[in-house]
Amino acid sequence: MDKIAGLKEILELDPKNSFARYGLAMELASQGETVAALAEFDTLLANDSGYTAGYFMAAQTLSAAGHTQDAITRLKAGISCATRSGNHHAVSEMQAMLEELER
Repeated sequence: MDKIAGLKEILELDPKNSFARYGLAMELASQGETVAALAEFDTLLANDSGYTAGYFMAAQTLSAAGHTQDAITRLKAGISCATRSGNHHAVSEMQAMLEELER
């Protein structure tokens, strides 16, 4: 069974499994399935707005697809999330990407 099928199977049993949803989004993104990956990131963040890595990776996926403004919006939301949770490393990474995109 491939990774995508395995992750979808997990999500059939537990649709709010954030780790599996993130994994599915990442796998789709790595295979160039940008629209599907972004849909999974959206679902992830709708179900678990505190999943900080989801914001950063969604922003990277958006940026790679040429959607700079959407990436900036996602990064700003991610920075707020990471700040609330005290994840200084994530704040730093997302802030650096945000500064790069805003140039």
